[in-house]
Amino acid sequence: MKPVPQATSLRRAPVQRRSAERLTRILDACADLLDEVGYDALSTRAVAQRAGVPIGSVYRFFGNKRAMADALAQRNLERYTERVTQRLRATGAQGWRAAMDAVLDEYLAMKRTAPGFSLVDFGNQIPVGTRDAEPNTRVADRLTDLLSDYLDRTPDEDLRRTFLVAVETADSLVHLAFRIAPEGDERIIGETRELLRAYLARVLD
Repeated sequence: MKPVPQATSLRRAPVQRRSAERLTRILDACADLLDEVGYDALSTRAVAQRAGVPIGSVYRFFGNKRAMADALAQRNLERYTERVTQRLRATGAQGWRAAMDAVLDEYLAMKRTAPGFSLVDFGNQIPVGTRDAEPNTRVADRLTDLLSDYLDRTPDEDLRRTFLVAVETADSLVHLAFRIAPEGDERIIGETRELLRAYLARVLD
């Protein structure tokens, strides 16, 4: 079992393997309960019961459920980055359009399959309904660093701004697609893909 990456919302980072595994169970339980009962009804006690750990173990890592959701969002970002990295390694050098498809496809896959992702994704939706720019900035910075080598581009401010605009645009349109259809409206997703290609072509071609 892979240890959970350290998040700023953690009261204490796990050191031993047993502690890291317990934190993983807590976050897994949090994700499952978010899908079942939503954020408002989520409680640290319910998470502890679902994870099979004492309530004190939850409070050892988190002061409240918001901190727990923030840590889940950070884990989502780490897992998303890993998935995109693996996808790019598997496909090899096929240009920026293939890279963009990997970035969008893996995001859609997590929206459809990752427990709790529909509510917290990378941090935008907690409290539910809020739209905070900071998570998208983190995602854009992570993608700039990840893709600059693949695209043979310097990760300068122009490239970071370009990816931030692309991430903000994709985020809004993908959320629209999932508001229209539970699995994401394919027509909106197709429009999103075409819009991103047209915008990025101005910079990356």
